[in-house]
Amino acid sequence: MSLSEAPMTDSLTVPMYQHRTVLLDEAVDALNLAGARASGIYIDGTFGRGGHSRLLLSRLGPQGRLIAFDKDPQAIATASQIDDPRFTIVHDSFATMHDALAARGIFRVDGILLDLGISSPQVDDASRGFSFRQDGPLDMRMDTTRGMSAAEWIATAEQLQLEKVIRDYGEERYAFQIAKAIVARRAVEPISGTRQLAAIVASAVKGREKGKDPATRTFQAIRIFINQELEDLEAGLSAAYGMLAPGARMSVIAFHSLEDRMVKQFLASKAKVEQPDRRLPIRAVDLPQPEMRLIDKIKPSDTEVQENPRSRSAVLRVAERLETPA
Repeated sequence: MSLSEAPMTDSLTVPMYQHRTVLLDEAVDALNLAGARASGIYIDGTFGRGGHSRLLLSRLGPQGRLIAFDKDPQAIATASQIDDPRFTIVHDSFATMHDALAARGIFRVDGILLDLGISSPQVDDASRGFSFRQDGPLDMRMDTTRGMSAAEWIATAEQLQLEKVIRDYGEERYAFQIAKAIVARRAVEPISGTRQLAAIVASAVKGREKGKDPATRTFQAIRIFINQELEDLEAGLSAAYGMLAPGARMSVIAFHSLEDRMVKQFLASKAKVEQPDRRLPIRAVDLPQPEMRLIDKIKPSDTEVQENPRSRSAVLRVAERLETPA
């Protein structure tokens, strides 16, 4: 996602931020927009603030086409400022790409880029409720036009569900204690602010990770749950694979272990196929064939991490769709 340095304001309703896009050149280079491929159809599954989309457009030929997706209304507003007939923005999750593209008569594409997680403009805007570093309403929705806010969910979720979400999506070993503290506090007063929730978590976490706020894992977990990020990723990877033409590539940038594990396992499942017993009389031509080829795994350079510390956890994985026999 686009990683910001500091928020800026202007006269528009869309907050403006200085930002850097993680693995910008690497992710776009991996799609191999060379020669005739520059006239193809490409997907940017997470527009964010448009860093990858703008670079893709600069590499596309006159006949090329780029369709971008995003759930965030502010991202959609930013995308609407791009005046380019080759560009289309869709206000929805990339998980819906199959139906969204089919409605536009598109059934095969030449490359897909997914930049997962949360963008810095979202983190740095206190009104969005993603960050425990600034006080704001406990919202956390990427799409503020629909769905339940984090505050609404916390007010009604059973303790067991709170514990499961915090443990499974945050990989938090103090999930039980945190869930118990949340239930105890909400019995006294509504939990509606980010700093309020962060303080509750801090009171329940006894061990501290060096250099990490005790609320980090809990905020990550609740955000992932509220936005159905892992469900979207599972559906999106499957939809993306189904849309790739032979020879087309997929670039996926993940920022935490849960996402990266899912991406790694999905790509591996397409690149490696279980072979039958060698003793069986099966011709080589009839053996199961891989459907994708793993191209690369790329992490940010030391220079990028130094200039943009938020990029340090990013992992880019690249794979290519193969010609698979029917």
